[in-house]
Amino acid sequence: MLRDKLLSHPKLLLFIAFLLMLFGVVMPFLMVIKVVESTFFWNFLSYISSTLGILLGVVAMAASHLVNKYKSKKDDDIDRYR
Repeated sequence: MLRDKLLSHPKLLLFIAFLLMLFGVVMPFLMVIKVVESTFFWNFLSYISSTLGILLGVVAMAASHLVNKYKSKKDDDIDRYR
């Protein structure tokens, strides 16, 4: 499944989270300097993207911790029987 593939690659999740957070910061800045017209859609989209970026970053860090924990446990089990 897509969820299992994404959770097994936390660096990709962190990259996506970074892009979402960057969009959530850049769009309001562009609205303030009046490059982009400030509408409800753009405000809502920038808020949602920054919120999803934070949540996805937390999930990616937890997945990274679990992947590293699983790898170290697997390596310990292999070394134990040598």
